[in-house]
Amino acid sequence: MSYRMLLIGAVLMAITVPALGAEPPKVSISKFGELHRPLPFPFDDKRDADRDIAEARAKAAASGKLLLIDLGGNWCADCRILVGVMELPEVKAFVDAHYVVVNVDVGRMNRNRQVPAHYGFAKKFKAVPVLFVVDPKTDRLLNHDDIDGLVDARLSTPQALADWLARWVP
Repeated sequence: MSYRMLLIGAVLMAITVPALGAEPPKVSISKFGELHRPLPFPFDDKRDADRDIAEARAKAAASGKLLLIDLGGNWCADCRILVGVMELPEVKAFVDAHYVVVNVDVGRMNRNRQVPAHYGFAKKFKAVPVLFVVDPKTDRLLNHDDIDGLVDARLSTPQALADWLARWVP
């Protein structure tokens, strides 16, 4: 194979394969049944999502962290499992080091629709959690093709959830 073909292949791979991200934390549990009970209820329907996101984005930009917008609802087991994993001490330390997190209540997919619309997702979601990883300085969505990568969190493992969070960290 010629040098030119190798170079073209390397360039194509660099364009199409996402960065591997940061080293994920080693999660201390292997099953969701080991999470602290009751699972968290992180979504508050009384919060002003636009204000919360603006404040979190400013904080993330000032601290050099990414903005993580977690769209979900307390009725959703996957949403609560994800937040339960994010509250494990080793995962929380990782998340706190790399992200500013804001939880946005979407009701039964009928509340705070302006948030996904802002990032180009005006259509109705079929499931949550939906996570937006945002560059706070440019307000650019970094995980456009994988916003719903954790909608079936309960079918995954705690370590896989931590791995997903790590893959977006430069």
